[in-house]
Amino acid sequence: MTTSIIKKCLFPAAGYGTRFLPATKAMPKEMLPILNKPLIQYGVEEALAAGMTEIAFVTGRGKRAIEDHFDINYEIENEIRGTAQESALEGIREIIDKCRFSYTRQLKIEGLGQAVLSGETLIGNEPFGVVLADDLCVNGDEPGVLTQMLEVYKTYKCSVVAVEEVKKEDVSKYGILAGTPNKDGLIVVDDMVEKPSPDAAPSNLGIIGRYILTPDIFELLKNIKAGLGGEIQLTDALREQAKRGQVLGYRFKGKRFDCGNVNGFVMATNYLFDHT
Repeated sequence: MTTSIIKKCLFPAAGYGTRFLPATKAMPKEMLPILNKPLIQYGVEEALAAGMTEIAFVTGRGKRAIEDHFDINYEIENEIRGTAQESALEGIREIIDKCRFSYTRQLKIEGLGQAVLSGETLIGNEPFGVVLADDLCVNGDEPGVLTQMLEVYKTYKCSVVAVEEVKKEDVSKYGILAGTPNKDGLIVVDDMVEKPSPDAAPSNLGIIGRYILTPDIFELLKNIKAGLGGEIQLTDALREQAKRGQVLGYRFKGKRFDCGNVNGFVMATNYLFDHT
C-alpha cells in the first residue's frame, strides 16, 4: 500500500442490478462473486493499494450484505480458526484492519451524479476517488488504475477521469469526452457528452468507472439541470468543471472488464481463473 495525499474513496452502490435478475432480486450486484471474491472487494483493494483508507459507500435498500462483508464475522472465523480455510479470509481481514468504512443511502436512484452528491456528507471538502465496482480493472503486478491516476493528480491538482477507446457502435453506452493532448499525453477536456449516438459523439474516448474529483464537484452537481433520462449526470457536472478550470482524461494502463453485464462478468471470471 502506498501513502496517498487522497484518503477517501467513494463507491456508488445503490443500483438495482436488473441485468442480473433474478440473482440480484435479494442480493446486491456488487456482491456477485468473481471466482471466490465479491466484485466490490476488488474495487476496495484497488483503493487501498492507492493509499485510500477511508472507504465511503452510497447504498440503498437491500444492500446490507455490503456492510456485513466489510465487518468481522466472529462465528465463521471461530469455526475455521486453525484450519486450512483460515487463509481464505486473510484478504478481507487486511481490508477491515486497514480501512475505515462509512455508509449513506441514496434515497432516489436519479443518476450517477445524484449518487456522488449523496456521498458529500461522507467526503466533505477534500479531493476523493470514485470507483464504480462494475468496472473491474486488472493490472497484475503493475500499479492499479487509481494509483496511476493519483500520480496525475499530484502534478495537476484537478479532476481526472480514466478513459479508453471504445468501438463506435458502443459510444452510446459511455460518457464520451473530447479534448486536446498536453505535453504529458493527457487529454485536456473540452467537452463531455453522456451516452451520445454514434453520429453525435465528439470522439470514441469512453469514461470508465474510475475518477479523482475535486470537492467543488458537489456544488456543480447541486446546480446542474437533469440531463439524459431525467437524471443528474456526473458527466454534465464535469463538463462545467472543465469550462471553469481543468479536467483531465487519462488513458489508463491495464485491462478492464465491464461486469455490469453478464457477458463482461463471464469474461472477467474466465480471465481471472486463467491468470490467478
